[in-house]
Amino acid sequence: MSDDDVTLMEVEETTAPQVSSSTTTKRTPSAHIPWIEKYRPQSFEDIVGNEEAVSRLAVFARNGNAPNVILAGPPGVGKTTTVLCLARLLLGPALRDAVLELNASNDRGIDVVRNKIKMFAQQKVTLPPGRHKLVILDEADSMTDGAQQALRRTMELYSSTTRFALAANASDKIIEPIQSRCAVVRFSRLTDGQVLAKLVAVCRAEDLPYTEEGLSAVAFTAQGDLRHALNNLQATARGFGRIEPDLVFKVCDEPHPLFVRSALEACVRGDLSAAHAPIAKLWRLGYAPEDIVANVFRVCKTLEAPESTRLAFVREIGVTQARLADGLATPLQLAGLLARLCRTATAESMLT
Repeated sequence: MSDDDVTLMEVEETTAPQVSSSTTTKRTPSAHIPWIEKYRPQSFEDIVGNEEAVSRLAVFARNGNAPNVILAGPPGVGKTTTVLCLARLLLGPALRDAVLELNASNDRGIDVVRNKIKMFAQQKVTLPPGRHKLVILDEADSMTDGAQQALRRTMELYSSTTRFALAANASDKIIEPIQSRCAVVRFSRLTDGQVLAKLVAVCRAEDLPYTEEGLSAVAFTAQGDLRHALNNLQATARGFGRIEPDLVFKVCDEPHPLFVRSALEACVRGDLSAAHAPIAKLWRLGYAPEDIVANVFRVCKTLEAPESTRLAFVREIGVTQARLADGLATPLQLAGLLARLCRTATAESMLT
């Protein structure tokens, strides 16, 4: 196969299904609002995914006397949104005066704990019995050790009036004394099905034409991050007015998975020349080797091949990612990866 055998025109021809749209709801006047805020859930029932974690916090809301909590998980899965829903149920009309929300990645020093948080904890706010003021700290794992030690002491001194909710990507970066004072609620990445369900609802609310393959492309770029998915959806809608796979990958500037899939399928057949053509084309289009290899890994997980072959491919992809991380981001590394994948697939076929 020559370098021109796999072209963007072929990609368009293979991903041009019938366009479906919905006219159930007209576009709202608040079109200028980012969709991640416009469609942020306002209650537990609207939150997508992580049902077990959400149900635990719903119990706290029903009982009233909520403990300090650490919400740990990857970005864009609903940690902050869930805490805000909890605050609305617990505090009701007093939400404005009884909640302090900070991003600890910016306000991460000890002065913030001593000034903002401590002063808020000392303020007197009239609340119903069994309710407490709430301090929400986003990116709490970015706080310095000194700030975390000061926060631990503040949590002790004002435990009768104030509760703390710490959202973190990695809970192990929060010191043990704080972890021991909190209930840890873990969140996981959303499945593609959960992301797609939300994307369909948003497209219908915005009266936005879309294809199923287009929404699948958005979910592919998001990798379980719903915030990333909504941002990509809005960017594509604003740029082109419809959601189709080629448009999504053009806006997100990611290597098209059809190029990557054709390369991997050629590797499974042991055809190095055919495998190298689409990857070389992606390189000439200007994509970084790290992005190409990352998409090779994503596509490999759904490749139609024996499980042993896929596992062997993942091992070789991991070796290449480590070399790229060391600074060896060259076309030679990509060619070497394809050669090893072809050799691995040939060896696996001989064993079977």
